[in-house]
Amino acid sequence: MSVSAKTKRRFAAATALRAVFMLVAGLYAIIWPTEALGVLVLAGGILLIVDGALGLWSLTFGGGKSGNYWFDVVSNALSLLLGVLILLSPFLATILTIAFLGTLIGIAALIVGIMQIVVITREREHYARIWPVVLSGISYILLGLVFLFVPLVSITVAMIFGGVMLVIFAFGLFGWAWRLYERSKVA
Repeated sequence: MSVSAKTKRRFAAATALRAVFMLVAGLYAIIWPTEALGVLVLAGGILLIVDGALGLWSLTFGGGKSGNYWFDVVSNALSLLLGVLILLSPFLATILTIAFLGTLIGIAALIVGIMQIVVITREREHYARIWPVVLSGISYILLGLVFLFVPLVSITVAMIFGGVMLVIFAFGLFGWAWRLYERSKVA
């Protein structure tokens, strides 16, 4: 089935629009990391609630069982709880500051890292190589420690780094949109 030139131009325009949104979001995160963090934190809270709820629903009703049932239950429940705490933070601003959220991220990363290492070492006979997962767990633990000891700096640096990555990704999307547009002229 052939795609018309008009449809290809629409794909190119949609890709360019995505790139514009990525570029604006990236520049916003680089120039105003604290304000961008507020937006990201609220969006992340919503995402954590949806992810935790869907994960628990899948474990309960969706047949999404794995060999690590309790790991899945705990991680989804923590995701749900953290999402609720994040969304409540504007109302509890004196209690849930950005430093506290950074600390929560650090604790969550520590828990995930420790759980990954425990689960993979306990079930190592089922895997050909356990080192990638162990290294991932160690990375989570190190990330958690950084967020625990310097939460404000960690969050600000993470926002700026994320903004730079968004800008780089935006330029890649602009290049892809241009290639799609050029292909539409050939067809």
